[in-house]
Amino acid sequence: MTYLRWLAAFAAVVVALVVQVSLFPHLAWHGIVPNLCLLVVVAAALTVEAPFALVLGFVAGLTLDLAPPADHIAGRWALALTIAAFLAARVRQDQKPTAMAVVGTVAAASFVATSLFALTGVLLDDPSLSIAGLLEVVLVAVVWDVLLTPFVLPPLMRLFARLSPQWATA
Repeated sequence: MTYLRWLAAFAAVVVALVVQVSLFPHLAWHGIVPNLCLLVVVAAALTVEAPFALVLGFVAGLTLDLAPPADHIAGRWALALTIAAFLAARVRQDQKPTAMAVVGTVAAASFVATSLFALTGVLLDDPSLSIAGLLEVVLVAVVWDVLLTPFVLPPLMRLFARLSPQWATA
C-alpha cells in the first residue's frame, strides 16, 4: 500500500505542477497563480502521517523549483513547502479536520510558504522581487489557494485516506 500511496502522491504532484505552469499562467492576476503543489502537500499533511507529508513537501517543492519557467535559485520552494507541510501536520490531530480547519490550514500554509519563498528571494538578492511588492504577492497567493481549496483538497484527502487507512483521519 505504501508504494501505491507514493505513486498516487507523485501523480498528484505532477498533475498539479503541469496545470500550475501551463494553464494557470493564462488566469494569473498580476503574474500570481494558485499553488496547486502546496494544496497537494497540505492535503497529505492533513490526512496521513507527518514524515510522508514532509518528504512530499520537499519533493513537490523541488519539482516546482526545477520546472520551467523557473527563474529563481533552486531549493526555495522545497524549503517553503516542507515548512508548510510541517505546519499543516501540526494542525492535524487524531480526529477528522473540520472544513473551517482545512480552509484555515490552507490559508496559513499558503501565507507561510509564499512569505518564506519571497523572503528567501529578498535575502538572495532575487532581482524580480521588491519589498514593496511582497505583501501583494502573499495576499493574492493566499486568496488564490483558499478559493481552490474546496475543489482540490476534498478529493485528494479522500485519496490519501483510502491509500493509508491506518493513518487517515479524513
